[in-house]
Amino acid sequence: MSDPAPGGGFDALSGAPRSVASGGAPPAGIRTVPVGPVEAAARLVLVRHGEAVCNVSGVCGGRVGCQGLTERGVGQVEALRHRLESTGELAGARALYASELPRAIETAALIAPALRSRGPGRSRGPEPPVRRDCGLCELHPGEADGLTWNEFAVRFGDPGWDTTPDHPIAPGGESWTGFVRRVAATLETLAARHAGELVVVACHAGVVEASMLAMLPIVGGRDGARLGLATRHASMTTWEVGEAAWRLVAYNDASHLERSAGVEPVEPVVLDESAGPGEPAVQQA
Repeated sequence: MSDPAPGGGFDALSGAPRSVASGGAPPAGIRTVPVGPVEAAARLVLVRHGEAVCNVSGVCGGRVGCQGLTERGVGQVEALRHRLESTGELAGARALYASELPRAIETAALIAPALRSRGPGRSRGPEPPVRRDCGLCELHPGEADGLTWNEFAVRFGDPGWDTTPDHPIAPGGESWTGFVRRVAATLETLAARHAGELVVVACHAGVVEASMLAMLPIVGGRDGARLGLATRHASMTTWEVGEAAWRLVAYNDASHLERSAGVEPVEPVVLDESAGPGEPAVQQA
């Protein structure tokens, strides 16, 4: 039996970049991903902050508990900036956002120089200003803010989000479902505001997970499902957003951290999914 012609078979279902053979391409309803970039798509790059003081001290890091990045965390974000300056992959970003928490604001300020547009020769445009948006914050902890996780457990117990995702983490705080829906609404607003543009967002592991729950075809994504993702500090997750379609291009891209440590880089998880609009409990992100 002869090999299938280039462009035919199930290679075409996954968008393999081959020319279409005489047999034609699969119907649109069979193809698993779009071929080529989505017209007028926004590109949202979610950057998790570097290691934070609250991460290593075991403190619930809301507005009160967040004390910014550790020295190691600064080094992680600087490794990302050096990569971006070398490759120019995010040069010319039209906007730079951060949550209102210090660890995200510091991360955004550190990478901002690498986002300047590149003109003729070696000329560079200005750094994009950091726009703060509370909608990009990690889950709002309410009265748990600033407590150690041991203190949290004594005072509030386990919110039990696997069975009661609508239960607030603490008085005045958010539930898991409320958090996911808040993040989804914020990201949808940014994508609409920046149609056809590159946008960089300094945020949190929970925001990255919420984006996947809300925008991928995950059962119960906005109603209590959780993924338990191991999103690395200073990693990048990239979305391409067209009309009513969110396409996950890459998740957990942190190859710059291996390079900075002098070891062989680990390839990021690169995905290609289409979907319509659609940290585990007490894990500090």
